[in-house]
Amino acid sequence: MTRYWWVNHSQTFRQEIEGGYLWSPKQEAHGARSQFYENMRLARPGDMVLSFADAHVRFIGRVTDYALSVPKPSEFGSVGANWSAEGWLLPVTWVRLNPAARPKDFMDVLGTLLPTKYSPINPVTGNGNQKAYLAEISRAVFESVTSRGTFDQEALRTTTGRNSGDFVELLEVTVEERLKQDVSLGETERTQLLKARRGQGQFRERLCRIEQRCRVTGVSNLALLVASHIKPWRACTTAQERLDGYNGLLLTPHVDLLFDRGLLSFGDEGRILLCPRLERDDLERLGLETRLQHSVGTFLPEQRRYLRYHREHVFLAE
Repeated sequence: MTRYWWVNHSQTFRQEIEGGYLWSPKQEAHGARSQFYENMRLARPGDMVLSFADAHVRFIGRVTDYALSVPKPSEFGSVGANWSAEGWLLPVTWVRLNPAARPKDFMDVLGTLLPTKYSPINPVTGNGNQKAYLAEISRAVFESVTSRGTFDQEALRTTTGRNSGDFVELLEVTVEERLKQDVSLGETERTQLLKARRGQGQFRERLCRIEQRCRVTGVSNLALLVASHIKPWRACTTAQERLDGYNGLLLTPHVDLLFDRGLLSFGDEGRILLCPRLERDDLERLGLETRLQHSVGTFLPEQRRYLRYHREHVFLAE
């Protein structure tokens, strides 16, 4: 079922529209939970978004993939200096609403349709509510705004747009370039860090001393297994984390993809955690439905701290 969202992003409007995404911190500056940021993880492919900036809705968006955990985009520059360095990125493809809609011009209608809790704008004045970022709205709100103009619905429906994998690739290439320019690294260490991104080199060797098979499928042929980071390579803050064998699992490629995208995770005692958005039919086609009902075995204490990060910052629990 399609859900509808409204984003207030005057500060980052240009970067997010041009880049084809939304980005938010994971929590407020003082550490408090924000429903507006939690909503980034609730949005799913096919959902519709209204872009509100400088008192106008100028673009309509369609979510193209699930959110993923990434650092604050470098193109933000000094914007949001007090935001956390790590946040949620939600891929969205955008088309222009022409002419732009100004909610203040029809608040007599729109105000009665807005949610009573977590509304993106004030139902009387039409001003954006403080701290509101991504808010869920009804279809009636969406249609009330979009009826003020026209937009290319066919392009919005058929345009593929970027997915999470595209953004991961862009981010990891950026991190690679930084490592290549880091004069504090010796050539051998730099080479090992770059190999670790692809699950090769010293990282894979260390991992194979700890894990010998895919915990989900039981495959033990190393030629068929991916050396996957638990705390993603892109999110590691030190060379030690990127090369730590305890920060890895040997997984078959299809399980690795689910794990990397946050659609699957593990409890410390081996319980498999599944994103509720996964369809049973898809799991059957992947040959995983029955295997995912069993424990994969207890993890070592050194692995558990990385698994905690994965559950909190990568796994899509809702």
